[in-house]
Amino acid sequence: MTSIPAFAPASDFVPAQINAASWPELEPLYATLVGRELHCVKCLQRLIVDRSELDAAANEASTNLYVSMTCHTDQPEHANAYKEFVTNVEPELKRVGFELDRKIVSSPYASELPDDRYGVLLRGLRAAVALFRPENVDLQTQEANLQQEYQTIIGAMTVEFDGQTRTIPQMGRYQESADRAVREQAWRAVTERRLTDAERIETIFDQLVSLRTQIAVNAGFANYRDYAMQARRRFDYGPVECGAFAAGVCESVVPASRRMMAERGTKLGVGTPRPWDTEVDVHGRGPLRPFIDGNDLFDRSLKLFEKMDPTLGELFASLRHGGHLDLESRPGKGPGGYQATRDRTRLPFIFMNAAGLQRDVETMVHEAGHAFHALLSRADPILAYRSEIPIEFCEVASMSMELTAHPHLGAFYSPEDAARARRVHLTGIATILPWIATIDRFQDWIYTNPSHTRQERKDYWVSLIASFGPGLDWSGLRQQQELVWHRQPHLFTSPFYYIEYGIAQLGSIELYGNFKRDSKGALAKYRDALKLGGSRALPELFAAAGITFDFSPAAIKRTWSAVEQDLAALPA
Repeated sequence: MTSIPAFAPASDFVPAQINAASWPELEPLYATLVGRELHCVKCLQRLIVDRSELDAAANEASTNLYVSMTCHTDQPEHANAYKEFVTNVEPELKRVGFELDRKIVSSPYASELPDDRYGVLLRGLRAAVALFRPENVDLQTQEANLQQEYQTIIGAMTVEFDGQTRTIPQMGRYQESADRAVREQAWRAVTERRLTDAERIETIFDQLVSLRTQIAVNAGFANYRDYAMQARRRFDYGPVECGAFAAGVCESVVPASRRMMAERGTKLGVGTPRPWDTEVDVHGRGPLRPFIDGNDLFDRSLKLFEKMDPTLGELFASLRHGGHLDLESRPGKGPGGYQATRDRTRLPFIFMNAAGLQRDVETMVHEAGHAFHALLSRADPILAYRSEIPIEFCEVASMSMELTAHPHLGAFYSPEDAARARRVHLTGIATILPWIATIDRFQDWIYTNPSHTRQERKDYWVSLIASFGPGLDWSGLRQQQELVWHRQPHLFTSPFYYIEYGIAQLGSIELYGNFKRDSKGALAKYRDALKLGGSRALPELFAAAGITFDFSPAAIKRTWSAVEQDLAALPA
């Protein structure tokens, strides 16, 4: 029998049947909280819990609308409902949220709150109060609407190929074809489709840069990068450390990535690989086909987690029913993959675009890691400790599952194909770390040079590919190369949220090393750390999981060496 960690609601302040997507229903409750008199530290603690429950109800309403919109980008009613919330409810939530943040941190009883329980919360609230500007609320609403427009454009992209209408994720399987002509034809078809909307996407991005720059200036910052560092609660590192991460990747990982790509070209007999030569098996074997459809993907993933850890297996099994999953790619569905938590019921939802590829397996176990985080931390009554967990550690929760899945890939493959899948994943790390550095350096430049022209932006992007890329032959494809970044949704929807993946990748590799030495002990620490949610500072969360918070060049060199050792132990 499956089980989800129980939680006892710490507040009955919010009516069970409230329509939390309606500001007229939310407003009286928020007004009550703002006007509530506080006479003691227990009154302040009660305010924090009641506010958490109300915020959770509003967050869940927003999440449900977002999920519907991304699952059905071709149905205007879903987009309109989400836009209605973004336009009419979110601005009010921001304004009243600031009033409550200020009420809590300025309370004379705040100093009486136990630091070991409330210290992280108060640090975050003080930062939020310092950043808030009323004039930014409307700008952030405009930003959210532009982000939705980007999502709609990407979700509508399809290609007529091989006699059928196919989504962009579904076209990914053709990049694994042994027929180079098919790979090139598919790659060009997708790229040409993307170029069709390039002007619209460029315009959206220009508007986003302008809005974000104004938001930063309004808040007293020289540029949006520095504003984003504070908005993302990066209390433990900043631009200097991000630059050091990029330098470490350039020093230790990029040479390995280029060596691997050159070896790939030699084995394929194509010289320097072209963009359509990166996914095909170098030995001419057919593509890995780990599952048939979404149901098969779930069933096989469940077997994997049951073998890995019975507790995680139970948690994963609990997702089968109850509207927690939308796994398969289809026309009219938004891009990418994500896990969202419905904050009031404290239950996860996994969204992805499975097309029958090995990378879909990686995405499935990755998003499952986020779901485990939501389920294991759901008992905490303070919403911030469930919904504002440092992203760097959230991604440890997910990326660690990609690696600890390695010994159990027999749920999807024969022993030979399982070894092949492990190699695909590990060599992918040699690609993803430089890509993360590229995206981070790109954002750093964009927002510290906000008056740049489109051509300057394109030129700088190409220069980054020259520094961090794997050494592909882009001759004759300059226009396509200049706009590769359009496919990275984080640049549009979550600015400066990307280096977290790099930091977490290093931590997950270390956790995997612990797992190989003591699987039960490593997973016990993993689960215990996830239960903490965001109630501890980032370095403490890493320590609780038995890993170090370190992404210096020396740490990257050490960690990459471990990956190279794992690769050397696998069949070529």
